[in-house]
Amino acid sequence: MLSKLKSLSLQGQTTKNELLHVLREDARKFNLQDIVSCSLQIQQEAECIHTSYKIEYIKAEIGFLIRIREVKDDELNYTGQVDVEELNTAIGILEEQEKMAENMEEIDPVILKIYSVISLYTTFIKDEPVHQVGTLFPGGFSVKKEGDKYTCPVKDNNDDNPLALCPFCIAEQDEEV
Repeated sequence: MLSKLKSLSLQGQTTKNELLHVLREDARKFNLQDIVSCSLQIQQEAECIHTSYKIEYIKAEIGFLIRIREVKDDELNYTGQVDVEELNTAIGILEEQEKMAENMEEIDPVILKIYSVISLYTTFIKDEPVHQVGTLFPGGFSVKKEGDKYTCPVKDNNDDNPLALCPFCIAEQDEEV
């Protein structure tokens, strides 16, 4: 998928509908078994999380994961162009993550591909943050929407995390945190 997106972005201008077409095509390749497998991985990863936050974490991650269905079913007509420079930045980050995952047996490449599709969809098609409004993080902080602005309590904390999607997420750091 990322190579298709790269060639699409090389055309100079890319519409939201062109990007959606590629994302939807890729999203339709995932099946129920993929979702179940990824859900199990999320639950296994959550084993090391403090009990008070574990349920919220699993709920948020699986909620994010099942948005793949939203991408598959999205037949809306979107207006506007995609910021190609920002898209190329996102593609570069996702390519690096895929390379890293090749050497990490605890990460199922399918989950990374699903996260890639959904994060590109939310960011460039829906103009929403990667994590949905209301997603709870440790400490009781959550992603918020104030007017047209989205804020995230952990964006700045993930600057050095190579597996974070934060660098291309449209949310800004919540200054109250």
